Amino acid sequence: MRKLGMSIAALGLAAAGLVVPAAAAQASATGAASNHCNDIWPGRNGKVYAYNETYCNGVLGYTAGNDADWNKAGGGFTSASDKASSVLNAGYTGGNDTVKFYYLANYTGGYGCIGPNEYFVDNLARNTLSNGASANNNIRSHKWVSSCDNLMH
Repeated sequence: MRKLGMSIAALGLAAAGLVVPAAAAQASATGAASNHCNDIWPGRNGKVYAYNETYCNGVLGYTAGNDADWNKAGGGFTSASDKASSVLNAGYTGGNDTVKFYYLANYTGGYGCIGPNEYFVDNLARNTLSNGASANNNIRSHKWVSSCDNLMH
């Protein structure tokens, strides 16, 4: 009887061992995707970055300045309007350290921002611009500002 009890206990532990690694593998796969923005964080270099995909994948462009039209050359982004799915703020702190992203070119329409302590938004689909539009694939210009009333996360 004692051997039967030991066998059942060993079987239970073996079954638990098969279940736990599968759950851990799923958690680490999810964590790896959401941490990619952390992995590529360049430190404070004065630039804003935009990515075609979530979790900071597929670089659309980057710049230290403002860009009134993400579709035209000359401002850091070219042919990038309505394509960003994640953004990163590596600007210097103090002064104009918040990036304000706009729905339309020339800094107009709805907007959403990343402050200096937010660092990045890994999935713009979870955010809404001030005009009610989804932030995902809806950015056409950006400007460095000192504050903002619609911070994205």
